[in-house]
Amino acid sequence: MDPRAKPVRLFRFLILFGVCLMGGFALLVAPPAQPAVNGYSNLLVVVAARLITACGGHASAAGDILQNPITHFAIRMANGCNGAHVTILLWAAVLAFPASWVQKGEGLLAGTAAIHGVNLVRFISLYYLGQYSRPWFDFAHMYLWESLMMLDTLVVFWIWARLVGQSGAGPESAPNAPAQ
Repeated sequence: MDPRAKPVRLFRFLILFGVCLMGGFALLVAPPAQPAVNGYSNLLVVVAARLITACGGHASAAGDILQNPITHFAIRMANGCNGAHVTILLWAAVLAFPASWVQKGEGLLAGTAAIHGVNLVRFISLYYLGQYSRPWFDFAHMYLWESLMMLDTLVVFWIWARLVGQSGAGPESAPNAPAQ
């Protein structure tokens, strides 16, 4: 490989990453997307309530609110808590990375599932923490889980990029990769 190709590939990745990131966030905040974003948040609340109930807990869903019907503690799935932001970060990185479209598709699907699985655990853990300790809830919500969600996204991308690299399907051998 030409020694000058590495800085060019890095520059290309950074530019594509920035464009994809801005495009993703623009789509996320666009008014036409809001019903889908809100619907997804509501769906996450319903899934959380059903999981909690299936495991013997008490929870009910009402829109984007998860509530304990006994204690009346409630937690809201706000925009930004639904995993969309870190999903956009992952998608931007995967789409900008030099790999085949099949590998990118696999990375997007597996990575999105991993991020949203962890986010569901996050939401349910915050539901329980909030019922028992407001200071611990605040710490976990604002610092611990924010960091863990970002770390999850970075680890998912790193593992995927490493698997792509180990498959030997770099930008030179990827048949469906964009031209360099």
